Amino acid sequence: MAHRSYCAEHPGQPSNERLELLGDSVLGLVVTDHLYRAFPNLPEGDLARVRAAVVSTFGLAPLARRLGIGERLLLGKGEEASGGRDKASILVDSFEAVIGAVYLSAGFAGAQSFVEEIVGPEVSLVASEARLGDPKNQLQEMSAHLGYGAPTYAVTEKGPDHAKRFTAVAILCGRRVGEGESGSKKDAERRAAQDALTALAGAAGGLEGFPLSAGRA
Repeated sequence: MAHRSYCAEHPGQPSNERLELLGDSVLGLVVTDHLYRAFPNLPEGDLARVRAAVVSTFGLAPLARRLGIGERLLLGKGEEASGGRDKASILVDSFEAVIGAVYLSAGFAGAQSFVEEIVGPEVSLVASEARLGDPKNQLQEMSAHLGYGAPTYAVTEKGPDHAKRFTAVAILCGRRVGEGESGSKKDAERRAAQDALTALAGAAGGLEGFPLSAGRA
């Protein structure tokens, strides 16, 4: 499986990106079909939230690691040096490329069996734990219920382009309620939201115990 960083150093080598696009569509359809049939009593909103949790980077990266996908990647020197074999985004893209390849070689039925065997247990786990939606959705729903309005995120970045680190601060009513750091902006915001959810769950005095934000949301 060739990452685009490898292709940039080896002209003529096609990347996995076309297969990723195909695999992403197949994955979405299989998971949605599985949810629809396995959970006939879940309303549309909950079905969408479970699907989003399963096909997210957080849901798929552990499965890709379990399959040993990182060990089989062709990476450029920069990505190799910066730990690309264990980057969640690269692992998930490559997993989707594998699904695309299975679909091309075995048809939809083969791809469906492949995805359900690997992803099916994760679907059941998410549904049984009621882990609906990603942390950002959960924080938004909680803050709306408490009358705090919508959360915002202040994001800063540091480091060279090939190894950037993003720090996100979740802010409610001008107060810093959570912080997260990651190699991608979206993951940093999710981590900040999860940190905020944990902090708010243990806060007895509401937002008054949280520091005011010095930055702009």
